Amino acid sequence: MKSKLFLFFTILSCFYACSQDKNPVNTENTYEVFVPDLSIPWGFTFLPDGGLLITEKTGELIHFKDSIKSLISGAPEVYLRGQGGFMDIILDPNYEENGWIYMSYSSTNNREEGGNTTIGRARLNNKALVDFELLYKAVPNTRKGQHWGSRLAFDDEGFLYFTIGDRGLRDVNPQDLTKDGGKVYRVNPDGSIPNDNPFVGIVEAKTAIYSFGHRNPQGMVRHPKTGKIWTHEHGPKGGDELNIVEKGKNYGWPVISYGVNYSGTKFTELTEKEGMMQPLYYWVPSIAPSGMAFINSEKYGDWDENLLVGSLKFEYLNMCTIKNNKVVKQERLLDGIGRVRSVEQGPDGYIYVGVENLGIVKLLRK
Repeated sequence: MKSKLFLFFTILSCFYACSQDKNPVNTENTYEVFVPDLSIPWGFTFLPDGGLLITEKTGELIHFKDSIKSLISGAPEVYLRGQGGFMDIILDPNYEENGWIYMSYSSTNNREEGGNTTIGRARLNNKALVDFELLYKAVPNTRKGQHWGSRLAFDDEGFLYFTIGDRGLRDVNPQDLTKDGGKVYRVNPDGSIPNDNPFVGIVEAKTAIYSFGHRNPQGMVRHPKTGKIWTHEHGPKGGDELNIVEKGKNYGWPVISYGVNYSGTKFTELTEKEGMMQPLYYWVPSIAPSGMAFINSEKYGDWDENLLVGSLKFEYLNMCTIKNNKVVKQERLLDGIGRVRSVEQGPDGYIYVGVENLGIVKLLRK
């Protein structure tokens, strides 16, 4: 009887140990609320005049400046379903010359058929979006509510990158170059396909694809020093990944993974395979990453060049110290603040963090 009780409590303690995040809490930080009273600030971007554009997942585009919030009209109609809604928003690198604003959102042609991830751009005229252009629409539509992606980033050459999750079709989309979903894409700013994209010329391939074998990437950022595009993506139960995106590479989902089904059963025996990229880092247990930014500022002392990743599951901002493209240390910032959805560095050098049911906060170091 004693041996059975010992075994029970050993298993129970292992369960709780494995289900909890062990990253230490850093108490040398605090915050101040910059934009209050937001529900799910999926993405935000700073305008040259000091204002912000903020996407609410439910479909609203909010302008914030001088403590005043107002709605922007002309935002694309959003197909709100599951994890889908109004997602990321960024400015063109040459915004002050051309005025283009890029956004990702879920859209539909027919609600009975469902929807899929969409990329568009528009210009801002007073408090309205104008000159809207559809750049990319993933197909086919599906009524599934999960894994839409979708972050946006520009590289140093002016190419636009975006992510689309596998849309809950892990055994169909990620490894098939003829299908959207489970991919990182690269296009010209007008949505046309760069001639040197890796799958140009391959029959029936989606030529906007830049890398494949992804699950649900909700973080993407250009490294401020190297210019490389970094992503992170949700794993299943365990196996969230941090990756550097390389042209034409296969990142393995779902053939290889460090995660398991939500039920605890395995869907693959493999964690590596020839021809498939290993993650730069993976999280077990999953932290449910969303939003990502590098600190590229003197505002935070020796935190400069650290990587910040939002945790939806554990409700904090994860700070990764990186040396030679390896995560050598992790700490919790803003511990317990709420579900961290989006992270950006502002033009003033401070880090701003979108937190569900709170707003956008400014990260301060004590």
